[in-house]
Amino acid sequence: MIPESLQGNPMVAALADLATFAKFEFNELTIETAPENIVEALRRVKQDLKFERLTSVTGVDRLPVEPRYEVVYHLQSVAGNSRLRLKTRASGTNPKVPTATLVYRSAEWYERETFDLFGINFTGHPDMRRIMMPDGWEGHPLRKDYPITGARY
Repeated sequence: MIPESLQGNPMVAALADLATFAKFEFNELTIETAPENIVEALRRVKQDLKFERLTSVTGVDRLPVEPRYEVVYHLQSVAGNSRLRLKTRASGTNPKVPTATLVYRSAEWYERETFDLFGINFTGHPDMRRIMMPDGWEGHPLRKDYPITGARY
């Protein structure tokens, strides 16, 4: 749902056919889209709206809500001196989202970190493996159902 107050916003208008939700809070615009539309939304944001910099990709665990995970993309337009947050959601049973590396090469490391800490798989990623935790580590430590004392070996 896009509020009437945002209907005239050029960033919202550029993504209106892909957006499922939009809000403006804390002086920052957030636009949410379905997982199958995230790559196209990122492409438009980069090419049409000139957001040349992907500053981070991260996850949010909304347990017990389903879809459980949010994947959040923070973007910056240096020339336009503005920021944008794109979000999509992933299921709790088999969390996966298409990779953003096709649009922003810098997404490779951010997506690996999100995979490592939350267990969200980025389909089509060129090197989906752990980046922060040791190779033999079991589980994903930023999940809300991960034991607070850590994994037991």
